[in-house]
Amino acid sequence: MSGTTDIPESEPAERAERISMLRESAGRFCAAGEHVKRSRKLRGSVPGFDREVWKQMAGMGWTGILIPGRFGGLGLGSMEMAAVAESLGRYLLPEPLVASTMLGAGAILYGENETIKKKILPAVVSGDVIPALAWREAGHNGDILAASAQAVSSREGIRLSGRKHLVVGGMEADGFVVSARNDHGLCLYWVPGEAATAGLAPVELADGRSAATLDLSGLRVPGENRIAGPGRAEEALSRAFDEALFATSAELLGVISSAFAITLDYLKTRKQFGKLIGCYQALQHRAVDLYAAEVTCRCALDEVLAEAGAPDIRAQPRGALASRIKARCSRASLVVTREAVQLHGAIGISDECDIGLFLKRAITLSAWLGGADFHRARYAELADEEAAHA
Repeated sequence: MSGTTDIPESEPAERAERISMLRESAGRFCAAGEHVKRSRKLRGSVPGFDREVWKQMAGMGWTGILIPGRFGGLGLGSMEMAAVAESLGRYLLPEPLVASTMLGAGAILYGENETIKKKILPAVVSGDVIPALAWREAGHNGDILAASAQAVSSREGIRLSGRKHLVVGGMEADGFVVSARNDHGLCLYWVPGEAATAGLAPVELADGRSAATLDLSGLRVPGENRIAGPGRAEEALSRAFDEALFATSAELLGVISSAFAITLDYLKTRKQFGKLIGCYQALQHRAVDLYAAEVTCRCALDEVLAEAGAPDIRAQPRGALASRIKARCSRASLVVTREAVQLHGAIGISDECDIGLFLKRAITLSAWLGGADFHRARYAELADEEAAHA
């Protein structure tokens, strides 16, 4: 979001040029790495991504896109991040860029602990520290504020208890931002990776990447590791959540774009009974529907990012915009990738065919941070709140 920047907002033409350059450089980097093959090879492994590739991404500046210049980052906005995230989806990179730099680092950035910011954020920018946000608990769906984990103060510091699920990037994280409640409300705490090792267990996602379950039982952290207290913690989580939704929607758009391109190429080259299957009008109509879904999502994302980039935007409209685009892209990605598999015929359901990898990534990303139904309901709730205060 533009509110993360240290410098005045650029002129529209200058920003458009910067976004175009980011998109082109991200596309070149991802296309050159054969990341679809790499993603296939890493399925089911722990941690499920390559730390060396992460360092290369940091060298490209991606890990610091939203982090302000005073911490070594670029201090840009969600439009710039979306340009990179689209390539992540287009080429199926397994690295948890959004989860780490937008949720984990974002919660730290928008918190109130300046000491932790100065210690952790520059290391995130350089690629030396991968933070993970441990927020999700059993039965809490996509509500990032619905924590039941407990934080109890004692002479030895803060004692944490509870269990966090589906911590994306957690098996290779150098530290965790943990949401937990004390007697006064929701708080955020920084837990170093070495302290959390005993409570980590791997979980395989639908696309073969690894997440983690984090058992907080017996964990103690010093009081100075509190990132944000009641009130500020909700604000930090909500803002990081919304910005991650924008980027995840862009990533889903990348998945949609590649799935359509692969399918269109298949229709143009596959022959049955001596004829290209793309000659059949029924299949042409189905391909047009996929193209329409891609274009609609792209236009909606551009519109949402433009509105969300307003420097004076408030929490409710920002959240409504984030849920609006996540709901649209989640649904469209599932429709497009499932249809793409069907248009490939029998080979589409074989493990050797890449189109199935895009379907599995769509299934994972569409559910992550809340699916379409959750975000439709959240959009309606936030829109009603905004109308009531108008």
